[in-house]
Amino acid sequence: MARKGKGKEVSKTELAESFGVSATTVEHWIRVGCPYRQRGAKGKAWIFSTSDVYEWRLNRVREENTGSDQAGEQELKRRKLAAETAKAELELAKLRQEVAPIDQMQRAMSMAFAEVKANMRNVPSRVTTLLIGEKNETRFKKVLLEEIDQALEALADSVLVEEEDLVGSED
Repeated sequence: MARKGKGKEVSKTELAESFGVSATTVEHWIRVGCPYRQRGAKGKAWIFSTSDVYEWRLNRVREENTGSDQAGEQELKRRKLAAETAKAELELAKLRQEVAPIDQMQRAMSMAFAEVKANMRNVPSRVTTLLIGEKNETRFKKVLLEEIDQALEALADSVLVEEEDLVGSED
């Protein structure tokens, strides 16, 4: 890819130093179309014209900042297609009941925490008679753990989302 222009001819390393970038950046530039005077190979160095590279970089910056109408239109079409795809995937997930509305989840979580709180607060009254006079720490812990497990199992068996909530979410 030879181009002619006034400028200093430099190697890849010198080009990186001239533009204040790394050699990796120069390699990226080459992949995306940076002009060169001589292609590097085994025993043969890359040769660049600083003026050609400067002009190429300037044009790329202009294109990036202004963008072409076609590129902008293509990007908008791509984004629209991505949004339509995401919407279709969400609708499918709703049909499969893989997602739920936030308000439904908030109600379910509130009910769950309320039930945990109620069950845990009732543990002392349920175990008091069983533990009166108990001096064996192991027995004490066993009774408490059984009551806590029972409270948690009750939560696991409870219905947190009512059928009418599910029907109402299929709008």
